[in-house]
Amino acid sequence: MDLRKLKKLIDLVEASGIAELEITEGEEKVRIAKSIAGAPMMMSHAPQMMHAPAPVAAPAVLAAPAEDAVPEGHVVRSPMVGTFYRAPAPGSKNFAEVGQSVNAGDTICIIEAMKLLNEIETDQGGIIKAILVENGQPVEYGEPLFVIA
Repeated sequence: MDLRKLKKLIDLVEASGIAELEITEGEEKVRIAKSIAGAPMMMSHAPQMMHAPAPVAAPAVLAAPAEDAVPEGHVVRSPMVGTFYRAPAPGSKNFAEVGQSVNAGDTICIIEAMKLLNEIETDQGGIIKAILVENGQPVEYGEPLFVIA
């Protein structure tokens, strides 16, 4: 891609209301992102936060109540890193809902990893007490997904 084309694309992004633009031509790929006006202000606050000890302690305090809010029961954890999906396809019925009874071996969600859809089955029967992950959210290995009692 030549320099004049790049300059025109940059001007287009600056003049428009879009935040970023990505264009692919053959094997060439260009991504132009507009800086956010609030970014310098956030940068100016960063040194202040580094000197104040209170913000460092705040995340640990906030994390404890979230763990206590999880109902007691058997926790189904993610067996892999990927993207969590509650249904087999967009617009389809979810595999599992809170309050639904499930048997060992029932498919309760899908985790997409490297373009492969992996059906996740429950290893224990019972009633689903909580779904701990939002649809389309990335999950880590071992992350709690469901609570079954």
